[in-house]
Amino acid sequence: MAVGRARRIFVNLAVRDLEKSKRFFSALGFDFDPKFTDDNAACMIVGDDGFVMLLTEPFFRRFTRREPCDTTRYTEALVAVSCDSRAEVDDLVQKALAAGGTHAMDPQDHGFMYGWSFYDVDGHHWEVFWMDPAAAG
Repeated sequence: MAVGRARRIFVNLAVRDLEKSKRFFSALGFDFDPKFTDDNAACMIVGDDGFVMLLTEPFFRRFTRREPCDTTRYTEALVAVSCDSRAEVDDLVQKALAAGGTHAMDPQDHGFMYGWSFYDVDGHHWEVFWMDPAAAG
């Protein structure tokens, strides 16, 4: 792969109630691409090149031979989303908790990086973080 070549990423997550999940993420400020949203799936826009496909469990099963993860008992992945400031991290997690998400981990402050996390309404673990641009560069 060429170093300068940008790729898009689509994270696919199984959800039990698509409308409930859409309401939850809308409350956090995320939009959905109507071209890739229907009764089986919703394309949540995270950034210019990042998307999360919320797939109903029956539709999700069409793409794998394995069982979807029981997110009430197991963590299938840590989905990390960056923010522009520590305050934005706190704001996004507070919105998630107010919209029906649950507490995952306490805030972690490493000086150059700050993060906090929550579980969404389907139990997926979301890490919200800010990194000092000087440390990242």
